[in-house]
Amino acid sequence: MAIYDPIRGKVIDAGSGSTVMKLLGLALAAFLMVVLLFSSVARVESGHVGVLTLFGRVTGEQLSEGIHLVNPFKVNHELSIRTQELKESASVPSSEGLVMNLDTSLIFHLNPEKASDVYQKIGPNYVNVLIEPNLRAAIREATASHTANALYSGEREMVANQIRDQLMGLLAQRGIVIESILLRDIQLPQTLKSSIEAKQQAEQEALAMNFRLQKEKQEAERKRIEAAGIRDFQQIVAQGISPQLLEWKGIEATEALRRQKHWRRALTRRSSSSGAGKMDCQSSWDSSFWQ
Repeated sequence: MAIYDPIRGKVIDAGSGSTVMKLLGLALAAFLMVVLLFSSVARVESGHVGVLTLFGRVTGEQLSEGIHLVNPFKVNHELSIRTQELKESASVPSSEGLVMNLDTSLIFHLNPEKASDVYQKIGPNYVNVLIEPNLRAAIREATASHTANALYSGEREMVANQIRDQLMGLLAQRGIVIESILLRDIQLPQTLKSSIEAKQQAEQEALAMNFRLQKEKQEAERKRIEAAGIRDFQQIVAQGISPQLLEWKGIEATEALRRQKHWRRALTRRSSSSGAGKMDCQSSWDSSFWQ
């Protein structure tokens, strides 16, 4: 369509302007479609769960790991469901009123099924808002019921279990799963620490002394049994020796000595004689032996 412009004195083609507008409209529509397409794709990282909101309202829908197609007007908020560690260092009192420095580690993770409730009622900063204050309170309550000596020596596991049980009762219903409590270090006042160590050393020395005494008692009992056995043997032998036995043994000893004497005499004669003399000596020995 051609239009004459009297001011410029030219003929203007009005159809070219409408074509440009159409092209701009198509380009804008294509851009909006691309934007909506990318907005419809939600990607959730490994070890996370996605919580969808629509215009600021939590819809209750949750996305697992991977890529999902969602309403382009919905926003995806990721929360970690991996195991996490919260370290806490606090000055806590014992049952005697002594102040100790306790280093604790809380191992926990977010329950994926309650991720929407956690995001809606607590928010993404649930560690600082919910977990950390409850951990501090549980630590103080647990240590206040135990002595410093017990905490330093042998009741760490009992205290850790008490803290864990208390946190499980408070946080499980809020969507937090407690895995374990670790008491990394307990720092006592130096004077109290020295006295506890001295007491433990004395207890170890007492145990060692009791062991040595028990060993000596066993050795004495062994010697007593051995002596009793020797005594019983001597009594049995003494009871078995009669006057007749002694007389018979005396006769046997006398006979043995007489034979030994003749043997020596015969050997002396045999070494000093030769030939027939040796035979005569042997005959005389035989005759004297049987006399």
